[in-house]
Amino acid sequence: MNEQRSSQWYGGDDRNAYLHRAWMRRGVPSDAFDRPQIAIANTASDLTPCNSHLDEVAESVKLGVYEAGGIPLNLPVVSLGETQVRPTAMLWRNMAAMAIEEMLRANPIDGVVLLGGCDKTIPSLLMAAASVDIPAVVVPGGPMLNGTFRGVPLGCGTDVWKLSEEVRAGTLSAKLFNRSESSMIRSRGHCNTMGTASTMGLLAEALGATMPGIAGTPAPDSRLLEGAHETGRLIVEMIAQGRTPSRTITAASFHNAIVTLAAIGGSTNAVVHLLAIAGRLGIELTLDDFDRIAADVPLLVNLQPAGRYLMEDLFRAGGLLAVLDQVRDLLDPTAITVTGRPLVDYLDDQEIWDADVIAPRTAPLLDAAGIAVLRGNLAPTGAIIKPAAASTELLRHQGRAVVFDSVEDMHARIDDPDLDVDASSVLVLRGCGPRGYPGMPEVANMPLPQKLLRHGVRDMVRICDGRMSGTAYGTVVLHVTPEAAAGGPLGLVQDGDEILLDVRGRRLELLVPDEELQRRRVPDATSDAFAAPVRGWEKLYVDHVLQADTGADLDFLVGATGPDVARESH
Repeated sequence: MNEQRSSQWYGGDDRNAYLHRAWMRRGVPSDAFDRPQIAIANTASDLTPCNSHLDEVAESVKLGVYEAGGIPLNLPVVSLGETQVRPTAMLWRNMAAMAIEEMLRANPIDGVVLLGGCDKTIPSLLMAAASVDIPAVVVPGGPMLNGTFRGVPLGCGTDVWKLSEEVRAGTLSAKLFNRSESSMIRSRGHCNTMGTASTMGLLAEALGATMPGIAGTPAPDSRLLEGAHETGRLIVEMIAQGRTPSRTITAASFHNAIVTLAAIGGSTNAVVHLLAIAGRLGIELTLDDFDRIAADVPLLVNLQPAGRYLMEDLFRAGGLLAVLDQVRDLLDPTAITVTGRPLVDYLDDQEIWDADVIAPRTAPLLDAAGIAVLRGNLAPTGAIIKPAAASTELLRHQGRAVVFDSVEDMHARIDDPDLDVDASSVLVLRGCGPRGYPGMPEVANMPLPQKLLRHGVRDMVRICDGRMSGTAYGTVVLHVTPEAAAGGPLGLVQDGDEILLDVRGRRLELLVPDEELQRRRVPDATSDAFAAPVRGWEKLYVDHVLQADTGADLDFLVGATGPDVARESH
């Protein structure tokens, strides 16, 4: 008797089985309903430009599935374009994960291939697959090719921030700035810097959720289609062997992902996504694990925003496996991959072909590159900073606060010539956390005041309860928890307060006496700017979203329901 999950729909001779089979019997082979049914969860969308090529990738997956004896089924799912949706794609990460989970559970499928690329698509796909727990494997969509402008490489995202500040400083014309647009986005694929999309594709491989060696393959490279074909064959094997996310992604897998995050100089956004994925699997992962595991991991990948090169260069230089070979002793050798074999088994004979792009362990770009977790009276449950993208001289800094009560307040006043700010000031932006905005937007890397830019200032300490793009850089403290809208002390900071940032000491302190803080109240200008939706997804989100230090999932989505559906549809 067929023990496949899909046989609960297609097996038997009753009316319901007849209905399930008849509506799917459209030219398929007569034995189609006895074969493994493979969903291809496809985030392709013209409004998610980084994923627009995934229909082609899906066709290669289909060929592999057919070749291995399965039946491939295209399943378009919620797609989130980081560059397009407002107010922020993060608002809908949990919605996408919930919708994908429900569709995987509700349909007669035995396994799923997850096609993602843009920032939130791989996290939401992995969250969904973890909660439904059927065999699942990721095919990352891959980065775009390197762009060039004025004869030098142009990194998407990172160079947007740099060039826009040059325009504001008066050192680059608006005409040249606009000309760079078509040079920056040269091909299909996601950002070619070590932003969130690149980071999450590589971390999916470090978690063991992809075929080893596929992550980081450029989107236009034919080897991506080859890997997609192989993945189609693999998912059929995974079903036969019962390799589900709960069996392949373990605490050891997250250990390896955290080591990888530091070694590649990855996006701070990975912290909140890894925490959310772990929460779906019931794996205890905390902010302290990021500090404990990665504090002394060396930075080996010389990519923007922490370095010089781009993702196409990383691929030609040896790719992720060459990086991991250099830190093999820091990896947990017990972690397996979707192939059933340990990740470390794939690190033998991995060569570095360009030591300028992938530094050897003996000569790292930075000795200790992990995400630093800060605590203190300004961040009681934690905040993070990426030292590799910060200015060394600002990693210990004390300055007076210049406070913005909302994103709108910041935009309205940041370039005011009368703003009381200097290079030693600490810019504070609040109301940007999961609940306050809502959705925790990428605004923490605030633009610098124009009058300081004109005097050559290019970095300042900035503190926010929101996120920043993985392509961004600077001495930015972000994910401050609790956020201001959840009663966090960030809501009590006043202009002129002294703030101490001590990254080595892992401290973030508001140098104001406790008695004074207890007397203070959140200003009306701050609380009036907090999100107050009255209906729809935004209300559900604000009412149930957790804080960034636990992954910003919804409280009722943490954990797994599994694949079972008890009731029939007819």
